[in-house]
Amino acid sequence: MTREMERHPDIIGMREKYDVAAAKPAFQVADGLTMLAGLFLALSPWIVGFSGITSLTVNNLVTGLAVTLLAAGFSSAYGRTHGIAWIVPVIGVWTILAPWLIRGEADTPATITTNVIVGAIILILGLVALGMSMTRRR
Repeated sequence: MTREMERHPDIIGMREKYDVAAAKPAFQVADGLTMLAGLFLALSPWIVGFSGITSLTVNNLVTGLAVTLLAAGFSSAYGRTHGIAWIVPVIGVWTILAPWLIRGEADTPATITTNVIVGAIILILGLVALGMSMTRRR
């Protein structure tokens, strides 16, 4: 199936459309901000000072790195990665809810404030990436 798709006459045109979309300044800004938000989320336990809450520290580290890697994938190969753009808003929602859903005493004022703000930013930027993905399909 993959080999047939690679030889499809429209595949080159479709990839060119996505590459043109990814080269637009608005997309590059959104992608860069998404990458920065992911890095901040990954490092937030040490920046804000809640690294003693191991469960939330690991959660923020893993989800932050996932967002960062997704943003890197979008910026380097958007034509191949646009189909997974829906994952970023889902991670944003999870980040918002994580302090209450993770076991342990992870719902401190610092963790709630940090995760809600960063999660909302990731959610919004993820919706922007998803919107760009959907508008390019039409």
